[in-house]
Amino acid sequence: MDIKKVFDNNRSWIERQLKTDEHYFENLAQGQSPEILYIGCSDSRVTAEELMGIAPGEAVVHRNIANMVPNTDLNVMSVINYAVSHLKVKHVVVCGHYNCGGVKAAMQQTDLGILNPWLRNIRDVYRTHRNELNAITDGAVRYNRLVELNVQEQCINVIKTAEVQKAAQERGVTVHGWIFDIQSGKLIDLNIDFEKVTKGIVDIYRIDTE
Repeated sequence: MDIKKVFDNNRSWIERQLKTDEHYFENLAQGQSPEILYIGCSDSRVTAEELMGIAPGEAVVHRNIANMVPNTDLNVMSVINYAVSHLKVKHVVVCGHYNCGGVKAAMQQTDLGILNPWLRNIRDVYRTHRNELNAITDGAVRYNRLVELNVQEQCINVIKTAEVQKAAQERGVTVHGWIFDIQSGKLIDLNIDFEKVTKGIVDIYRIDTE
């Protein structure tokens, strides 16, 4: 791809937006009041706004390899703080996708250098759910199930944060785990029962937000 084409595309996009609404960019510059924080994968095939069918300003988007929410990553923790405590989003979404290269790499024993500590977080998910995963004989099914379980565990990591706990108590912020199926284009709500999956550990991570 000729990188100059990007700027041609940008000019065409501006023209299309202004034909629809001559005040589009003036209104966009006024500020933002998104209702969704979307935490997704960096995969180039998974574009957040497009797959949700939403416009600029309707979601805060954070993307990294395999849609992770490690508590030691200041980047994702800062995004959660900003979106939840300052922008007052109503929903926090962790969206994984089938055929995720990061999850696949974590299932292998290849030395990937700087990626090793990042992928170790996914291997920890496998360790936590190894009995269920090892019982799946079909490798492709096991792979997809790890993608789903990784979303679940990252949602739990979101719930562990003080910002989300406080916002849930004060204004009912909700956390959602989704999967994007690249082969069909469908968004799938995993409908995770967080009360069930956090049973027995919720008191460990509860933070007094008063």
